[in-house]
Amino acid sequence: MHAYTLASVAVPVTAALYGLTGALRRRTAARQRRALDRWAAVLADPYQAVMGRWWPYDATQAAAARLVLDGLVTAHHRGNLSPSPAASDPARVPGHPLPEALLAALLRRTAPATLGSIAERGAGYAAALAEFRAARPALLKADEPARPAMAGPYLLLAEMLFCVFGLMSLRPAGDAEWTAAWAAWTALIAQVIWFPVHKRARGAGWTGDADVAQDVHLTHPALALLDARDPEALRRLGVSRGRTRRGRNRGRPRRRRAPAESGETLSSG
Repeated sequence: MHAYTLASVAVPVTAALYGLTGALRRRTAARQRRALDRWAAVLADPYQAVMGRWWPYDATQAAAARLVLDGLVTAHHRGNLSPSPAASDPARVPGHPLPEALLAALLRRTAPATLGSIAERGAGYAAALAEFRAARPALLKADEPARPAMAGPYLLLAEMLFCVFGLMSLRPAGDAEWTAAWAAWTALIAQVIWFPVHKRARGAGWTGDADVAQDVHLTHPALALLDARDPEALRRLGVSRGRTRRGRNRGRPRRRRAPAESGETLSSG
């Protein structure tokens, strides 16, 4: 095999690889900026940070915890929520549309209600929650494109093996052929070095939002604060969310009247 042939293969391939690495480095930097921008938008509103999470840690549970912390709502041991006297004070507003909507739903009730019933059947609160979800920044609704599976590395390995076997069997004659052979060997060494360079440029270890999420505590501050101050109140909110009906005798057997009592009732009637 001629040295010029090997050099004409190895050198352009090496140049193309490092050009691809530069493009991938720019793409990875753009992905990192988008992920950081998304989390900046999320953390600007902690209720958006927990939107869509499982219900013990979601935005509804966080809104209820905020109302309990502010003293606007009290939670019964069986999970019934009641507005406190401070809830009617115009100066004591929660300061966020989600807990405000939850408090308004409780104030519209004529009796204590469970958090589960409001979340499931509260039309006003459901509308406020849907409006809040629709107002999410556009960055939070965009997903990163999946990386396509490529056969490029296998083709590159085949090219490297082709050049190595060709160079091992090469017998250059003259300065020009020696120069071409050394150019091919230098290109092959650069291709070997390219693998770790490409891995770093592609953002190895960087998984976008998940990577940023490792440095972000995804529990809403109100839930964390209530857990630290009053774990029993947090447990009651969990009981309240699990109940969809207020059920006066839920969990307690009904008192059965004795036959004598029934007869006395009939005779007195």
